[in-house]
Amino acid sequence: MLSEIDEQLQTPLSDEPTEGRGILFVVSSPSGGGKGTLIQRVLNKVSTLSYSVSFTTRAPRNGEVNGREYFFVTTERFQEMVAADEFLEWAHVHGKLYGTARRQVVHEITEGRDIILEVDVQGAASVRMLLADSVSIFILPPSFEVLRQRLEARGTDSPEELDLRLRNAPVELKDYSAFQYVIINDDAERAADQMTAIIQAERARLSRQGSRVKRVVEAFTASETPDASTGQTVERSSGSSN
Repeated sequence: MLSEIDEQLQTPLSDEPTEGRGILFVVSSPSGGGKGTLIQRVLNKVSTLSYSVSFTTRAPRNGEVNGREYFFVTTERFQEMVAADEFLEWAHVHGKLYGTARRQVVHEITEGRDIILEVDVQGAASVRMLLADSVSIFILPPSFEVLRQRLEARGTDSPEELDLRLRNAPVELKDYSAFQYVIINDDAERAADQMTAIIQAERARLSRQGSRVKRVVEAFTASETPDASTGQTVERSSGSSN
């Protein structure tokens, strides 16, 4: 049986942020746009932010570890997970399958913890439909030539795969206007700082922390008492002032 929060993930939600629930940050870009690098920098900067590890049928790249960058699974296993409705979203991307595990995202946001999700533009569109209060961030490479250089420098794709990624990039870029934020990734440190600022700003929204703000305001109100002689309100003081 689905939990209440899991049932909510099946249908579009309010456009307004929901207090008490964790924030889902959805980060997307064309392949080679640098979203993985920026996310890692942000995770090192921002406390209490978790990362959703996706599943994929592509082979691990040099240095990647199963369960850290991705969970690497067979096509058969991936299809079993699709049939069991274990994915929040999944898509064919550059000839491979990618998917976001429903369980981890549901658990984190239900517990009030923020989580960052790295997906392609197809996955980002699916998540926006399911979670209208998610925060979407698009990473825009500064030029097509820079994107090409980054993909070639990565050295992980065959000539055919590289060509496919470059051909898909202009199509993926057309989705930028569907995102709430766009970061031009011409300098990794500056771009990571911008993403960090977005996360901190979203956490500070009144709609996400209304009850806490109300308690603070009420505490200020409670610290005031009426003066018996004048009827005016005076502030209590626990110590002497200079």
